[in-house]
Amino acid sequence: MAQLSPLLKQATPVVVDHGEGVYLYDVDGKRHLDFTAGIGVTSTGHCHPRVVEAAREQIGKLVHGQYTTVMHKPLLELTERLGDVLPAGLDSLFFANSGSEAVEAALRLARQATKRPNVIVFQGGFHGRTVAAASMTTSGTRFSAGISPLMAGVHVAPFPYAYHYGWDQETATKFALRELDYLFQTVSGPNETAAFFIEPVLGEGGYVPGNTEFFAGLRERADRHGILLVMDEVQTGFGRTGKFWGHDHFDVSPDVVLIAKGLASGFPLSGIAASRELMEKALPGSQGGTYGGNAVSCAAAIATLAVIQDEGLVENAAERGRQLLEGARLIADKTPAIGDVRGLGLLVGSEFTTAGGEPDPATAAAAQQAAAKSGLLLLSCGAYSNVVRMVPPLVVTAEQVDDALRIWGDVVASVTGS
Repeated sequence: MAQLSPLLKQATPVVVDHGEGVYLYDVDGKRHLDFTAGIGVTSTGHCHPRVVEAAREQIGKLVHGQYTTVMHKPLLELTERLGDVLPAGLDSLFFANSGSEAVEAALRLARQATKRPNVIVFQGGFHGRTVAAASMTTSGTRFSAGISPLMAGVHVAPFPYAYHYGWDQETATKFALRELDYLFQTVSGPNETAAFFIEPVLGEGGYVPGNTEFFAGLRERADRHGILLVMDEVQTGFGRTGKFWGHDHFDVSPDVVLIAKGLASGFPLSGIAASRELMEKALPGSQGGTYGGNAVSCAAAIATLAVIQDEGLVENAAERGRQLLEGARLIADKTPAIGDVRGLGLLVGSEFTTAGGEPDPATAAAAQQAAAKSGLLLLSCGAYSNVVRMVPPLVVTAEQVDDALRIWGDVVASVTGS
């Protein structure tokens, strides 16, 4: 009898029968508050009726129309619809299946368009598990361990993670920008650097938001040196942070945006957006793929965008995010085991530390597992896996946030003895 690979590590013991909104129901009928949203994927909740109906209708018409062979209506409609929400000037799209594929497509575009070999990523960033994307990932060695040699031409600069450094935000930001300039002088000269790849909020790196001064510094250096600013919005896009794009919080304009996760409410779909002028600088035929722009996924994405707009989900993410962040901070105030609580919108992380201020993954894991037993599904993240993250669907209500905070407060008190 075949089995799943033993290398897959399950975050919870739950075997799901079905999902509805913010809830998952297991095979024994128990209801679980899903504050993982499939790692930020089920933006409109599980099985939103409008998304289900759009997918069901499309399955009856066309499941797969390979989009370098034929075009289909959902692909063209989605492309047009995304034009209404993409950052100004980014009017050309390429679709793929996963975040990693989007990252590698953007890497290919950046190198071909600029004719430069190197890219700069930022400490704590996550960009995927395929070889090139893993080479660009620094949120944890587990994503690249054992597959060396990694891709060359990737260099790492600091991210302004103030809590990690033990500094205030201004000091951490000045340090990060100063070290970036030093990297230009010592490792990758500006004329050899094709792009910066960065998340507006570190995802797997610990739910650490950037800030306006830092992104202004990146934009200024990118403009001065002809470097592309590639914003990885795979986890932060489509309203997740309380604005449509995560970078909207920081008043910065990217040259390329990467999209996936919340785009299609659980159907596999990703892409990159850039200006047509930039796209045309790459080699003809350099973009493609068998399943990219799948018709059913595109139909689900069109419905997802409609739901986000019609139900005010960006605004809801902002309001419920403030409620969740404030509640998580009140819980942290009662225990020294949580050293920091941070986030934007419905991305909230609680970082567990020891009395001496060192990372405490054991207590974080105990809290995450205890929460799962109590009906609240959460995930961990951070370089040491000592951050427990809350990432519920954008449809979450005030009452559901209160329920989650109640469970989380009881769990934290139980595992920390506070």
